This record gives sequence, C-alpha cells and structure tokens, in this order.
Amino acid sequence: MNLIAWSQNMTPEAAKAAGAILVSKDQLFEQTDILTIHLVLSTRTRGLVGAAELERMKPTAWLINASRGPIVDEQALISVLKNKQIAGAAIDVFDIEPLPSSHPSGRWTMYWQRRISATYRMILQDVLEDTVSNIRKWLDTH
Repeated sequence: MNLIAWSQNMTPEAAKAAGAILVSKDQLFEQTDILTIHLVLSTRTRGLVGAAELERMKPTAWLINASRGPIVDEQALISVLKNKQIAGAAIDVFDIEPLPSSHPSGRWTMYWQRRISATYRMILQDVLEDTVSNIRKWLDTH
C-alpha cells in the first residue's frame, strides 16, 4: 500500500515521519483509491473539496469524510455519485443535520445507518461473548 498525503501546511519531512509521501492537492485526488478527510472546519477548509477535485478522482475511488460536512461541496458530491464518476462515499457529516427527509442522499444514509447498526450489534455480541468466555476461564483457574 502506498500512502500519499496533502495538506496546506504539510512538509515532506512530516509526511515521511507519518509513513506517507507528500503530493500536490491535484495529485492526491488523481491518484488516491480511498481518500479520507480529517480536518477542522475553518474559513480555509470550508468548500476545500469541490466539483473540480471530485471530478479528478478515479471512477474506482472512494471518498470518506470524517470531519465536517461543509468541507466537501455536498451538491458536487451528490452529482459525482449520481453520475457514477466515483465508486462511492462514506459520510457521517452533512451541511444540515439531521438530514431532512427530502435530502437527495436520504435513502443512501438510511441504508448505511442500518448496515452500520447491524455491524455494530454483531461486533458488540462478539466482544461480549469473548469477555464472558475470558471471565469464565479466569474463574476456572483461580
């Protein structure tokens, strides 16, 4: 796996220390397979990812926004998703929250919430079963 990174303030040394290669913003969007966003919302980052950046992404690329909704131009993202210009997006932040029922991505959001919820229950069940098993093993030896 090749890890590439871009930030307005990142130096090549900082990227290397994190195990990444510093690239330009254009190169980041053109080369990435999975682009994750981890930024604070500010005047500098609001609208940082717009139509031009999203359209540079490969059709097999995924965008994950784990920061704040307004960092990514929501309408531009909806457009590239509808036009299948990128493979998909994982978003848990939007410009307006909670999403109104009329929001164009409402049905996608519900699907992912159900999937995440089911996955969470399965993981929780595994963790609880392992915990009970470990407690029983400890009790058997003490």
